[in-house]
Amino acid sequence: MAEIISISGIGKASLELLEAAGFQDVDSIAKAGVDELANELKKANSILKISKRSPGRAQVEKWIHAARELVGVKDEPAGPVMMPVNYELSTQVISMLASAPFAIPLPASVLKENQVGVADIPAGILLNRYSGDLDVRIAQTIPKGKQSASSNTSNNVQIAENDKSRLEIDQSKIRMIGETGKIIFKNATCEPSQENDRVALIRGPRVSTNKGRNPNSPWYIRGVLHSHPISIYIGAIVTLLLMIIVPAFLLAAPLLLLSDQNPEKFSWVPKWFLIFPLLFPLSGIAYVIWGMNGTCRICNQRLFMRRSHLKHPKAHHVSGMGYIAPLCFHILTFSWFRCTHCGTPVRLKE
Repeated sequence: MAEIISISGIGKASLELLEAAGFQDVDSIAKAGVDELANELKKANSILKISKRSPGRAQVEKWIHAARELVGVKDEPAGPVMMPVNYELSTQVISMLASAPFAIPLPASVLKENQVGVADIPAGILLNRYSGDLDVRIAQTIPKGKQSASSNTSNNVQIAENDKSRLEIDQSKIRMIGETGKIIFKNATCEPSQENDRVALIRGPRVSTNKGRNPNSPWYIRGVLHSHPISIYIGAIVTLLLMIIVPAFLLAAPLLLLSDQNPEKFSWVPKWFLIFPLLFPLSGIAYVIWGMNGTCRICNQRLFMRRSHLKHPKAHHVSGMGYIAPLCFHILTFSWFRCTHCGTPVRLKE
């Protein structure tokens, strides 16, 4: 199968943006629609800031056309072009809009409290230049005063006569409260199902986990529960070990070679330096298994691999050390972390 980089016009930044949007091969690009792919790339670039400007619709259309040629899929025939129509001049549309429900504008504070994004709000329709068929939802309401008082009764229903006579009370069935004895009340117990308990556990930690801890302290465990916490722990340990073993291997390897070739001048090189060449391939294999597969639960980005893009302002960072080493130390020390890419707090303890 051809690689994405073989498509004309796709550079390194565009390739990284396509992978971040979930398009990993040429086949997925060939099956995507132009508007769908353009919107996904625009959304991914607005979050990750990989490129200064998102690819335009014409450029995305060229990519899809080239991908379909590589895969062997024929382009879908373009539909007839619909000319815009001014529906504001139509008396029928005006009468329909008069009986249609209307939207009440919400203040910005309500949208902020409910975390409603701009992309979640549907765009308004411009009736003076609308293309295609126009659908208007009409709300038919019946006033209460105009409802018919008469109703058809079924033959099987017998209407009771208005009898003013009252039934007499049988006093032999009346008992005093003291004669009934002590009333025992039972509290109904309702235990949440395992599914609801699991959902609550994913959203927040147990009460006993943060008992007695200051919410402003880094020891206060917060965030959503990671699906593979043990793998994240192992990935952090392996990444830190690899950061130590790689420079030690680069220093020990030439010294061991020199001590072997010229033992008189380099007799001071200790023999235990051999441990670094032995640990180097083992740590590399462990990093490939756990380090490269350690991803964020929310954005699914790799945590222990360096990527050249704008990091989240709340990401763990120490000047001179970068982002990965402070992230590993924070995971092993506090059992929770903030994702370097999306900034979401993720915890490793229930």
